[in-house]
Amino acid sequence: MRRLVLLLCFLSAFSFAEMVDTYQFKNNDDRNRAVALAKSLRCPQCQNQNLVESNSPIAYDLRLEVYQMVNEGKSNEQIVATLTDRFGDFVRYDPPFKSTTLLLWGLPFVLLILSACASWFYLKRRDKSGSQLNSQLNSQLSVEQQAELKKLLEKVE
Repeated sequence: MRRLVLLLCFLSAFSFAEMVDTYQFKNNDDRNRAVALAKSLRCPQCQNQNLVESNSPIAYDLRLEVYQMVNEGKSNEQIVATLTDRFGDFVRYDPPFKSTTLLLWGLPFVLLILSACASWFYLKRRDKSGSQLNSQLNSQLSVEQQAELKKLLEKVE
């Protein structure tokens, strides 16, 4: 009895996934377009998976909705617009450039500029402290030691 229950549980997990795979399309091109479109849209619940990869109930419903809209002959732009109206630009992996997504698009460039400036200031300060250290060392050395140090440095170069 226990084995039968385990077998039924195991098979029921696959029956949920089979419903999407057995969706009937008018032709194979529509099926490929629908799957590609569902892969380009983010699951609103999972946030890091597309509609095809996600097992959440909302992803399942949205997959079916996308498949139905493709079967109805709607264009990719119309389907994406419908889902964007409902869930916002978050559902797209490549959100458009507009005022609400300005931070998303601009932040990497701002961080790059800030890190370049910070590196420049760090290197400038390091060079300045290094030259001060050399001048301090040279002032502490005698004339003979400075000449010997200069000869050693010339050999290294």
